[in-house]
Amino acid sequence: MSSPSPAVPTAASVPSPATAPATAAPAVSARVGSARTAPSGPTVAELLDFVRRSAEDTALIASLPLDPEGRTWVRLDGPGGSEAWLIGWPPGTGTGWHDHADSVGAFTTASGTLKEHSLAVRLPTDGWKTLELNEGVDRSRELAAGQGRAFGQNHVHEVLNESDSVHAVSVHAYYPPLPRIRRFSRTGAVLRLEQTERPEDWQ
Repeated sequence: MSSPSPAVPTAASVPSPATAPATAAPAVSARVGSARTAPSGPTVAELLDFVRRSAEDTALIASLPLDPEGRTWVRLDGPGGSEAWLIGWPPGTGTGWHDHADSVGAFTTASGTLKEHSLAVRLPTDGWKTLELNEGVDRSRELAAGQGRAFGQNHVHEVLNESDSVHAVSVHAYYPPLPRIRRFSRTGAVLRLEQTERPEDWQ
């Protein structure tokens, strides 16, 4: 992102699937395993395979309108009823800290480079406003074109295009389709819940 609406826009400023959502012998930093996210849903490995293959589709990537002022997106047909997005990131844009609630997901950079900061901690699902994080929970990774990443439920992260001149494009997929996105602010070790968005908020 982080990170869209069920209606398929051609392009717009992304509220962020970040939470909104790349190739050639892709370097994948994720534990994808074989566990299913739900009996009838795609596995995390299948989501990662989908975003990787989509990011290799040069015609698809070239079809995304890019805007120098804000992120743009196009909804894709994800596997097995998943929610998928093609997202353009102008230089200097990012999602802010957020999670995807009970959805698992994957994303791959198709062009440019994205930076992901994440927390190696499972947050309480509800009933809190402010948390103090322990030392050692921060993780950072740089995902250049061809590199992807998968994640489990309640994954807290922010995604950034830190370039000052180059657009990035990425493909994202989530299952089940995002029921909500929680957005956070962070000051040092303190993480604060700022708002909870539901699909009707980004339609």
